[in-house]
Amino acid sequence: MAKIIMTADDSASVRQMVTFTLKQNGYDVVEAVDGKDALTKLSSQKVDMLITDLNMPNMDGLGLIRGVRAGTLNKFIPIIMLTTESQDSKKGEGKAAGATGWIVKPFKPEQLIAVVKKVLG
Repeated sequence: MAKIIMTADDSASVRQMVTFTLKQNGYDVVEAVDGKDALTKLSSQKVDMLITDLNMPNMDGLGLIRGVRAGTLNKFIPIIMLTTESQDSKKGEGKAAGATGWIVKPFKPEQLIAVVKKVLG
C-alpha cells in the first residue's frame, strides 16, 4: 500500500508541483490549502508524513505542527517544512515546534524525494 503524504501550502502551484513529484514516485497525496485546512483533515485521516509551508493564512506552519503534535492520530508522523525561509532562527522555531526536517524553496524534485525516502525509510 502506498504511503500517504499530506502537503499544506497556500500556493496552488507549489501544491501541484509537490503532489506531482510525490505521485510520480508512488506516494498518495492529500492536499491542504493552509494550516487550518490541514489540521481539520488530519483530525480524521491518518497520514504517513506532512510537508508544510511556514507562511500561510489562517494558520501558519508552526501552528499546524504544534496542532499535529498536540493531537493523537498523527502525533508522531515526520513533518518537513518546505519554505522560502532559511534563517537559523526560523529553523530553530520549526524544530522547537516539532518539525523533523527543513527544505528551502525553490526545491528540486529529486531533493524532495531524497528527503521523503530518508525520513520514511
